[in-house]
Amino acid sequence: MIRLGVIGTNWITDRFISAALSTGHYQLTAVYSRTLDKASEFASKYGQVKCYDSLDDLANSDVIDAVYIASPNSLHAPQAKVFINAGKHVIGEKPLASNITEVQELVALAAEKQVLLFEAMVATYVPNFDVIKKALPKLGRLRKVYFSYCQYSSRYQKYLNGENPNTFNPVFSNGSIMDIGVYPLSCAIALFGEPGSMTAQGSLLDSGVDAHGTLVLHYQDFDVTIAHSKVSDGFIASEIQGEQGTLLVDFISQCRGVKLCRRDEPVVDLSVEQDENTMRYEAEEFARLFNASIVSHEGLIRSQIVSAITTQARAIIGVRFPADEQ
Repeated sequence: MIRLGVIGTNWITDRFISAALSTGHYQLTAVYSRTLDKASEFASKYGQVKCYDSLDDLANSDVIDAVYIASPNSLHAPQAKVFINAGKHVIGEKPLASNITEVQELVALAAEKQVLLFEAMVATYVPNFDVIKKALPKLGRLRKVYFSYCQYSSRYQKYLNGENPNTFNPVFSNGSIMDIGVYPLSCAIALFGEPGSMTAQGSLLDSGVDAHGTLVLHYQDFDVTIAHSKVSDGFIASEIQGEQGTLLVDFISQCRGVKLCRRDEPVVDLSVEQDENTMRYEAEEFARLFNASIVSHEGLIRSQIVSAITTQARAIIGVRFPADEQ
C-alpha cells in the first residue's frame, strides 16, 4: 500500500485522490495546505488524515511514501525538490515544471536519490491511447496528423473583467501551451518520438501569456499540427492520416473514442471502455513502477522532450516566466 500525501486542495486533487483510492494501491495519509484550517477542511471527508502547513515537515515525516503535487505550475519544481531530497517519491501534475532546465534538474536529482519521479499526464495512460498505438500500422505510411484541444477557460471572463486569475498569470507559469497544449503534445511525443524540428505561433494576452496557438512538429515524412486554446471551444476530432487509412480520436486529452477509417471499408469503432475518472490509469502506472522499484522509466524521457519543446515554443512567441530568469 502506497501511503500518499497531497499538495493542493482543489478539484483536481479530489479527483486524483478518488482515482488513486479506487485502484486499491493507495492510502491517503497526509494533506498539505498553506493553512492548517484549509488542510483540515479538505481532509475531513477522508477520515484519519494528518494535516500540514509546512512542506519540510511533511517531506521529512514518516507518514508518506509519495506525494502528489497539484499546486500552481510555477511551484511544481521547487516543491518536488523538497520531497525528492527527503527521499520521497513524487507524482507531479502536468506540466512537471516551468521549463526544461527545471525538468532536467528534477530528473537528475531523482536519479541521484533513487526515487520515482512521475508526471501525471493522463492522456498517455488511458486504455484508448494504447488502442491508438496498436492501430498505427493499419494506416500505412503516415502523412498528416492534426491534434486539437481548445477549451474556453472558466476563468477567462474574470481576466476580461480586469482580474488576474492564476491561469492567465505568467508568475504561475501558465497560459495555453502550458495548461492545454501539453496534452496533445505529450500524445504526439508518446506516439512518434522526438521531432526533427518544430515551429510555433501564439497570440499573447496583455498579461504576457498565450491565449491560444499552434505547434507544428516536423518529422521526416509528415508533420504533426497541434491547435490549442484557452479562449475558444473546439469540437472537431483529432486525426492521424496514413496512406491506407485514418484514425479519428475524440477529445485527445482523454482519448474518449477511437475510430478507424480505411479506404473503401466500413468505419470501425476501436474504442474500449474507460473509467469515467481517467486519472485512475496514471495512478495505476505509478503504482506499478513503485511496486517494481523502477525509477528510470519512459515517461521521464517524454517529459523532457515535451518540456524542451514548450520552452522553445514560448521563446518563439515571447512568453517569459519569472522561473525562466532563475
